[in-house]
Amino acid sequence: MLSFSEKNRYQKHLLLPQIGLEGQLKLKNAKVLVVGAGGLGCPVLLYLSAAGVGKIGILDADVVDITNLQRQVLYKIEDIGSPKASTAALHLAKMNDTIEYEAVKQNLRPENVETFIKNYDIIVDCTDNFTARYLINDYCVKLNKPSVYGAIHQFEGQVSVFNFKDDNGNLGPTYRCLFPEQPSDLEIPNCATIGVLGVLPGILGMYQANEVIKMITGIGTILNGQLLMIDLLENTFQKIKVKRKKNAEELIFPAGEKKPYSVGNQEFKQVITVQELFERINKGEDIFILDVRNLNEYETCRIQGSVLIPMSNIPTNLKHIPKNKTVVVYCHHGFRSASVIEYLSQNHGFTNLQNLTGGINAWANEIDENMEVY
Repeated sequence: MLSFSEKNRYQKHLLLPQIGLEGQLKLKNAKVLVVGAGGLGCPVLLYLSAAGVGKIGILDADVVDITNLQRQVLYKIEDIGSPKASTAALHLAKMNDTIEYEAVKQNLRPENVETFIKNYDIIVDCTDNFTARYLINDYCVKLNKPSVYGAIHQFEGQVSVFNFKDDNGNLGPTYRCLFPEQPSDLEIPNCATIGVLGVLPGILGMYQANEVIKMITGIGTILNGQLLMIDLLENTFQKIKVKRKKNAEELIFPAGEKKPYSVGNQEFKQVITVQELFERINKGEDIFILDVRNLNEYETCRIQGSVLIPMSNIPTNLKHIPKNKTVVVYCHHGFRSASVIEYLSQNHGFTNLQNLTGGINAWANEIDENMEVY
């Protein structure tokens, strides 16, 4: 039942005949996992909390960075450097203390994905990498869970609902029905590489939250079998139909792939610290230092002697990257560089690459205190 306080809090929902007391109780008893507490995750978390979803899981291993504040509206200046998952839960609890929050400072991985997904009714994909998207899809199919997908690209975004079971027991399409194979992060880089309009994830995230609320309460038309595409620059909205493939279940866990789930851009075993690189440079070692940031970042600050090849230009500049000496790859914080290393290692046989832990930001903080930072 709803308490007197809850009836007051949610009175505008209770006035809606489509939701009412029954719908609000469904929201209170629902459990939703939000994977990613960034640009998409912030509005999803805000509106699901405001709506009264009873238990909300927040899964994110990242920390708040000043560059996040342009679009990740849950966080404040004083949150910089703090874990996103626990920080988001703290702020949300101040808005609605009736909700149970589970904040997990981890990335989604093959070894933990089933543990997290099985405990929730609906999974919301607010990630920015393909590894997590395919993990979410495959385990939602395996465990019969619906997922709400969102993706953003500069001024454009997409939203859909996958693996949704309608009132007749029919399952809708999966993410792999639309995108069967996992591409490289270099093929479709994330907003850290190419930028994004700050309000875009806010709008797309609210669409995702809307789909979650409709599924829980059983109202409206779900974006099941439909991909909604939004272009904010041109103010256009378009829907395309997506059908579930007959072999949808067989598409998950693709046995034919050499590496069904790539490690993604969060970890890479071949790493080097800024202190180690600094010492090796001072010893006069022949090291090729590859900067994969954008030109404006390179012009702001760079490691002396580094060569700029922006991440998006890597596939067409392979001949400029040596294979006969150590190559240290760096970006702002080490995420884009890890994606580049993964791409070069898996697709072009490079075995001489090392990722600079913490990127140019760590270099400025630990090696060159006079370096301009951003």
